[in-house]
Amino acid sequence: MSTVAVLWVAASSPNPDPLNNCGFVRVLESSRLLSPCLNQRLNNNDRKNQTTTTWSSSPSSSLVSCRRTRSSVVSSSMVASPAGEIALSSEEKVYNVVLKQAALVNKQLRDLDDDVKKPQDIVLPGIGNLSLLGEAYDRCGEVCAEYAKTFYLGTLLMTPERRKAIWAIYVWCRRTDELVDGPNASHITPMALDRWEARLEDLFRGRPFDMLDAALSDTVARYPVDIQPFRDMIEGMRMDLRKSRYKNFDDLYLYCYYVAGTVGLMSVPVMGIDPKSKATTESVYNAALALGIANQLTNILRDVGEDARRGRVYLPQDELAQAGLSDDDIFAGKVTDKWRNFMKMQLKRARMFFDEAEKGVTELDAASRWPVWASLLLYRRILDEIEANDYNNFTKRAYVGKAKKIAALPLAYAKSILKASSSK
Repeated sequence: MSTVAVLWVAASSPNPDPLNNCGFVRVLESSRLLSPCLNQRLNNNDRKNQTTTTWSSSPSSSLVSCRRTRSSVVSSSMVASPAGEIALSSEEKVYNVVLKQAALVNKQLRDLDDDVKKPQDIVLPGIGNLSLLGEAYDRCGEVCAEYAKTFYLGTLLMTPERRKAIWAIYVWCRRTDELVDGPNASHITPMALDRWEARLEDLFRGRPFDMLDAALSDTVARYPVDIQPFRDMIEGMRMDLRKSRYKNFDDLYLYCYYVAGTVGLMSVPVMGIDPKSKATTESVYNAALALGIANQLTNILRDVGEDARRGRVYLPQDELAQAGLSDDDIFAGKVTDKWRNFMKMQLKRARMFFDEAEKGVTELDAASRWPVWASLLLYRRILDEIEANDYNNFTKRAYVGKAKKIAALPLAYAKSILKASSSK
């Protein structure tokens, strides 16, 4: 199952919509599985400093260890093969993508220092004129408002330009997700995903296929957004076509990056980093990745029963076995002490991801912090609701009520201005 998580948030709505003018039917936002562990790399020095700080933990422990290396990344997640070759774990593969995204943003900052200016207005081939491009962005906003009301309200707190860009990213992710989770999912083949990726390549070259593509094509021309996270999300859809079980965390981590962590990497260039921040660009991207994973893990823990009814188990098989559980226990849908203990560990890990994500939200541009804080706090509260339901995520769906959502907004605002106040 899948969830679109943009702005470091996944928001769902039951309302259907045929997505007029784009030939795609509605997306059913549900859940994809994330896994337990965390390997975060944070650098507390200036962005130009090459020293890296590595944070890591194992699935069996919530303890976080830190070690610092100079000029190169050394990680305990590297594995040596019998032949003596070094095989990168999923975390290392993802980290390489993070480094590339951070480098793109740093290049943009250098260009700004050198007074390198980007064009203010971009007329894309096949779009005609700027008024039609404006209509494309408006349509993206309508889709967001229809399907993801809480998320949409959060975007209204952004500057107009950032708001439009986030809408465009959201809609592309939604349409991608729909390919494997929409009503026509049974007809989707790997070849169809190949065609969708080819269309993505054209979009990044300034040759959009339709109006909604045009909005994203303009966005990636205006911001240092790299194509790799978009390609990786499509790879996650391919994985969804061929897998319904994940044997361990490393298996799951890569999948979770594909379907959720990618969105954080897409969004950071648009959100912007506080010019006064002393955090490394890399650390902010790592936090965005952590929040995407935290949101996705929350979806999975919320929707265990729904996934099981579709024949899918997105929980790590090795950890289920260690807890004395199996797929049969999940399909039976009975809350036992074994299940409660298992869920307590899963919730603990999800909260660990949220904790890591919070460190990066404080480093975002001031105009972006409030909506991101709001979405983070609201989604994190779903974990509390799972506990309140006595860990029954087989037949009860955990959700945050409207009153609690409203109550969270002042807290989110307070957290968003805390950074600015403390830096004065």
